[in-house]
Amino acid sequence: MSFSKMSIGWFALVLSGGVLLAMTAPGQTAGLSPFTDPLIDDLGVTRTAISFSYLIGTLTGALTMPYFGKLIDRTGSKTAIIAVAVGLAAVLYTAGFVSDIFNLTAIYVGLRFFGQGALTLAATTLIAKTVLHRPGLALGVSGAIGAAGVSIAPVGFERLIAFTDFRTAFQIEAFLVLAVVIPIAIFLPGKAKEVAKDEFTETGTLIAVTGMGITEARKTIGFWMIAVAMISVGLVSTAFGFHLISILGNRGFSALEAAATFIPQTVGSLVLAIVVGALMDRFHPRLGVIIAMLSLVISMTMLFIVEPGFLGLVFGFLVGSSQGAMKGVDTVALVQYFGRAHIGEIRGWAHSIGLISTSAGPILLSLGLDVFGNYYIPSLILLALPIAAITLALIDKTPRDRFV
Repeated sequence: MSFSKMSIGWFALVLSGGVLLAMTAPGQTAGLSPFTDPLIDDLGVTRTAISFSYLIGTLTGALTMPYFGKLIDRTGSKTAIIAVAVGLAAVLYTAGFVSDIFNLTAIYVGLRFFGQGALTLAATTLIAKTVLHRPGLALGVSGAIGAAGVSIAPVGFERLIAFTDFRTAFQIEAFLVLAVVIPIAIFLPGKAKEVAKDEFTETGTLIAVTGMGITEARKTIGFWMIAVAMISVGLVSTAFGFHLISILGNRGFSALEAAATFIPQTVGSLVLAIVVGALMDRFHPRLGVIIAMLSLVISMTMLFIVEPGFLGLVFGFLVGSSQGAMKGVDTVALVQYFGRAHIGEIRGWAHSIGLISTSAGPILLSLGLDVFGNYYIPSLILLALPIAAITLALIDKTPRDRFV
């Protein structure tokens, strides 16, 4: 039975989705960052080499998401989550035996596919298909829980490495994934409960889920509005995050002051994920996109005036707000536009686009610095992305809630 009201089952599913999203941390950039320097020292590779290895892993994982999303539609989210948990645990355990840059690249492919990509996609698709009452709020809350978990994970991983070593830490993570994800997955709704709405016809039969396929969805402005918005947030926020110390250092920030802006980023992400998610239950998705893009535009233009103190806090909050707002809008918008029947495949394409953009951001900003000698001009050029998303939002007439 799908969740059509805010019952205990509704809250349990939202909480479960949030915990599952938090468990993507071993494959997320934040969760892998504490392992970077130990890997460089142990394997004797350069930072450029390990960055390129990571890029290959991210791109490979991203390109497989459309196919994995289609697989979720066929097998159901519950089955997919169990399979992904086993796969992620296997890759993490194997990472404890990494010996050179080549098998490290294979490890990155596995971690980015199973961790950042597949588990995120399966968890959010489960909620998108089963939660019928306040789905925007549900996805916003679960996204906020997941973001909080991913944000604090690096501290725990760093302590784990300090008390043991990076190889042992990887393998402990493997057991943690199995211990947390599998028990949750066992109690999740199965595929049979994802394919019907919690309403009955006069004859007592369930109403089948309807919706567009990806081919039809790609012909709408709504799909590309969401895609361009995801590219904008993914590319810019990752570029800023990767080069944050250098960017804010040019504005007079110490390394500690620059790193401290991640705190308001986390706050902004949590708050806007919930607020915008709740708004999406009542308003057209273009409102959420406009909120996210305006936050991003203001944060990008603040590079000209930001300084340590209050403005630094505002800058961090706005960067995080754009990320949180997109967490609150992207999945529920795709469901509102295109229905639930093929939402796994459609989200797979959207998720793939977002992941690819995150891999390109740091390199593009770095090349911009090489060409122009500063971060200001590259940032002004990148403003074209959120402005394009806002333009698409203003002209988008894609109807919402056409499908069961």
